[in-house]
Amino acid sequence: MQLTAGFVSIMNEMPRLKKLLPIFVLLFGVFYANATTYVTELTFRGFSWGTSMDEVIRQMGPPMSRDQIDGFVSLVWDNVRISGYTAFVLAYFSDAGLQGGVYYFLTHSLDETMRCYAELQQKLLDRYGPTRVLDRITRELRPYASTWSLPGGLVRLRVNTRQGDPVTLWYSSPKLTRHVLGEGWAYR
Repeated sequence: MQLTAGFVSIMNEMPRLKKLLPIFVLLFGVFYANATTYVTELTFRGFSWGTSMDEVIRQMGPPMSRDQIDGFVSLVWDNVRISGYTAFVLAYFSDAGLQGGVYYFLTHSLDETMRCYAELQQKLLDRYGPTRVLDRITRELRPYASTWSLPGGLVRLRVNTRQGDPVTLWYSSPKLTRHVLGEGWAYR
Protein backbone atom coordinates (compact mmCIF):
# COMPACT_ATOMS: atom_id res chain seq x y z
CA MET A 1 0.00 0.00 0.00
CA GLN A 2 2.84 2.42 0.84
CA LEU A 3 4.51 1.77 -2.52
CA THR A 4 1.35 2.80 -4.33
CA ALA A 5 1.03 5.93 -2.17
CA GLY A 6 4.68 6.85 -2.97
CA PHE A 7 4.06 6.40 -6.67
CA VAL A 8 0.92 8.55 -6.51
CA SER A 9 2.87 11.24 -4.64
CA ILE A 10 5.58 11.28 -7.34
CA MET A 11 2.96 11.44 -10.09
CA ASN A 12 1.32 14.42 -8.35
CA GLU A 13 4.73 16.20 -8.33
CA MET A 14 5.41 15.54 -12.05
CA PRO A 15 3.97 18.83 -13.36
CA ARG A 16 6.33 20.76 -11.07
CA LEU A 17 9.30 18.51 -11.94
CA LYS A 18 8.61 19.00 -15.65
CA LYS A 19 9.04 22.74 -15.14
CA LEU A 20 12.45 22.18 -13.54
CA LEU A 21 13.69 19.76 -16.21
CA PRO A 22 14.76 22.45 -18.73
CA ILE A 23 16.81 24.15 -16.01
CA PHE A 24 18.63 20.90 -15.21
CA VAL A 25 19.25 20.24 -18.92
CA LEU A 26 20.63 23.77 -19.38
CA LEU A 27 22.93 23.49 -16.35
CA PHE A 28 24.21 20.11 -17.54
CA GLY A 29 24.84 21.53 -21.01
CA VAL A 30 26.77 24.50 -19.65
CA PHE A 31 28.86 22.26 -17.40
CA TYR A 32 29.55 19.78 -20.21
CA ALA A 33 30.45 22.54 -22.70
CA ASN A 34 32.99 23.99 -20.24
CA ALA A 35 34.60 20.64 -19.47
CA THR A 36 38.21 20.75 -20.71
CA THR A 37 39.77 17.80 -22.46
CA TYR A 38 43.56 17.68 -22.61
CA VAL A 39 45.79 15.85 -25.07
CA THR A 40 47.65 12.86 -23.63
CA GLU A 41 49.11 11.31 -26.77
CA LEU A 42 52.14 13.14 -28.13
CA THR A 43 53.33 13.84 -31.62
CA PHE A 44 56.31 15.84 -32.80
CA ARG A 45 55.56 18.35 -35.58
CA GLY A 46 52.45 16.28 -36.31
CA PHE A 47 54.40 13.02 -36.69
CA SER A 48 53.46 10.06 -34.50
CA TRP A 49 56.12 8.10 -32.66
CA GLY A 50 57.48 5.44 -35.00
CA THR A 51 57.15 7.52 -38.20
CA SER A 52 59.98 6.60 -40.57
CA MET A 53 62.94 8.91 -41.05
CA ASP A 54 62.24 8.97 -44.80
CA GLU A 55 58.67 10.20 -44.23
CA VAL A 56 59.82 12.99 -41.90
CA ILE A 57 62.49 14.09 -44.40
CA ARG A 58 59.99 13.94 -47.24
CA GLN A 59 57.66 16.34 -45.42
CA MET A 60 60.22 18.60 -43.72
CA GLY A 61 62.87 18.70 -46.44
CA PRO A 62 66.49 17.68 -46.22
CA PRO A 63 68.12 18.25 -42.83
CA MET A 64 71.19 20.46 -42.50
CA SER A 65 72.94 17.88 -40.33
CA ARG A 66 72.80 14.19 -39.42
CA ASP A 67 74.52 12.51 -36.48
CA GLN A 68 74.57 9.18 -34.64
CA ILE A 69 74.21 9.52 -30.86
CA ASP A 70 73.98 6.61 -28.44
CA GLY A 71 72.13 4.34 -30.88
CA PHE A 72 69.84 7.11 -32.16
CA VAL A 73 70.11 9.07 -35.39
CA SER A 74 69.56 12.80 -34.95
CA LEU A 75 68.58 15.10 -37.79
CA VAL A 76 68.79 18.90 -37.56
CA TRP A 77 66.84 21.57 -39.43
CA ASP A 78 67.44 25.29 -39.01
CA ASN A 79 65.26 28.37 -39.49
CA VAL A 80 62.00 26.58 -38.71
CA ARG A 81 59.11 28.84 -37.61
CA ILE A 82 57.30 27.65 -34.49
CA SER A 83 54.63 29.72 -32.73
CA GLY A 84 56.03 32.94 -34.23
CA TYR A 85 59.67 32.20 -33.32
CA THR A 86 62.59 30.82 -35.30
CA ALA A 87 64.08 27.57 -34.01
CA PHE A 88 66.53 24.81 -34.69
CA VAL A 89 64.69 21.47 -34.77
CA LEU A 90 66.26 18.14 -33.88
CA ALA A 91 64.48 14.85 -34.43
CA TYR A 92 65.67 11.55 -32.92
CA PHE A 93 65.15 8.19 -34.61
CA SER A 94 65.73 4.59 -33.57
CA ASP A 95 65.27 1.50 -35.74
CA ALA A 96 61.58 1.78 -34.77
CA GLY A 97 61.27 5.29 -36.29
CA LEU A 98 60.75 8.72 -34.72
CA GLN A 99 61.29 8.71 -30.94
CA GLY A 100 61.50 12.37 -30.03
CA GLY A 101 62.52 15.86 -30.91
CA VAL A 102 63.57 19.19 -29.54
CA TYR A 103 63.18 22.84 -30.50
CA TYR A 104 65.89 25.40 -29.65
CA PHE A 105 64.29 28.84 -29.98
CA LEU A 106 66.40 31.73 -31.20
CA THR A 107 65.67 34.88 -29.22
CA HIS A 108 67.67 38.10 -29.20
CA SER A 109 67.01 39.66 -25.79
CA LEU A 110 66.02 38.72 -22.27
CA ASP A 111 62.56 40.19 -22.86
CA GLU A 112 62.07 38.11 -26.01
CA THR A 113 63.33 34.98 -24.20
CA MET A 114 60.89 35.56 -21.35
CA ARG A 115 58.01 36.22 -23.75
CA CYS A 116 58.85 33.08 -25.79
CA TYR A 117 58.92 30.89 -22.65
CA ALA A 118 55.70 32.37 -21.24
CA GLU A 119 53.79 32.07 -24.54
CA LEU A 120 54.91 28.50 -25.15
CA GLN A 121 54.14 27.56 -21.55
CA GLN A 122 50.58 28.87 -21.88
CA LYS A 123 50.06 26.96 -25.15
CA LEU A 124 51.34 23.78 -23.50
CA LEU A 125 49.11 24.31 -20.45
CA ASP A 126 46.12 24.77 -22.76
CA ARG A 127 47.02 21.63 -24.70
CA TYR A 128 48.28 19.23 -22.00
CA GLY A 129 46.70 20.63 -18.85
CA PRO A 130 48.11 21.46 -15.44
CA THR A 131 51.39 19.99 -14.26
CA ARG A 132 53.23 19.67 -10.97
CA VAL A 133 56.46 21.09 -12.45
CA LEU A 134 55.51 24.62 -13.48
CA ASP A 135 57.83 27.63 -13.17
CA ARG A 136 56.35 30.98 -14.17
CA ILE A 137 59.12 33.14 -15.58
CA THR A 138 60.13 36.44 -13.96
CA ARG A 139 63.01 38.84 -14.54
CA GLU A 140 65.09 37.00 -11.95
CA LEU A 141 68.00 35.31 -13.72
CA ARG A 142 67.68 31.59 -12.98
CA PRO A 143 66.62 28.33 -14.65
CA TYR A 144 62.91 27.79 -15.36
CA ALA A 145 61.18 24.57 -16.37
CA SER A 146 57.75 23.05 -16.92
CA THR A 147 57.27 19.33 -17.47
CA TRP A 148 54.31 17.22 -18.58
CA SER A 149 54.61 13.47 -17.96
CA LEU A 150 51.95 11.88 -20.15
CA PRO A 151 51.07 8.33 -21.22
CA GLY A 152 52.36 9.24 -24.70
CA GLY A 153 55.72 10.49 -23.43
CA LEU A 154 57.37 13.52 -21.89
CA VAL A 155 57.18 17.23 -22.73
CA ARG A 156 59.68 19.59 -21.10
CA LEU A 157 59.95 23.33 -21.62
CA ARG A 158 63.03 24.95 -20.09
CA VAL A 159 65.28 27.99 -20.18
CA ASN A 160 68.23 29.13 -18.10
CA THR A 161 68.28 32.91 -18.23
CA ARG A 162 71.31 33.06 -15.92
CA GLN A 163 73.49 31.18 -18.40
CA GLY A 164 71.88 32.56 -21.54
CA ASP A 165 70.62 29.14 -22.65
CA PRO A 166 67.87 29.19 -25.27
CA VAL A 167 64.25 28.32 -24.64
CA THR A 168 64.17 24.57 -25.26
CA LEU A 169 61.09 22.44 -25.87
CA TRP A 170 61.67 18.68 -25.65
CA TYR A 171 59.25 15.94 -26.74
CA SER A 172 60.09 12.27 -26.20
CA SER A 173 58.33 8.97 -26.67
CA PRO A 174 58.17 6.59 -23.71
CA LYS A 175 61.05 4.62 -25.31
CA LEU A 176 63.35 7.65 -25.59
CA THR A 177 62.30 8.94 -22.18
CA ARG A 178 63.25 5.60 -20.56
CA HIS A 179 66.56 5.66 -22.47
CA VAL A 180 67.40 9.19 -21.28
CA LEU A 181 65.93 9.08 -17.75
CA GLY A 182 66.46 5.40 -17.01
CA GLU A 183 64.42 2.22 -17.07
CA GLY A 184 62.72 3.13 -13.79
CA TRP A 185 60.90 6.02 -15.44
CA ALA A 186 57.19 5.55 -15.86
CA TYR A 187 54.22 7.77 -16.56
CA ARG A 188 53.22 9.44 -13.30
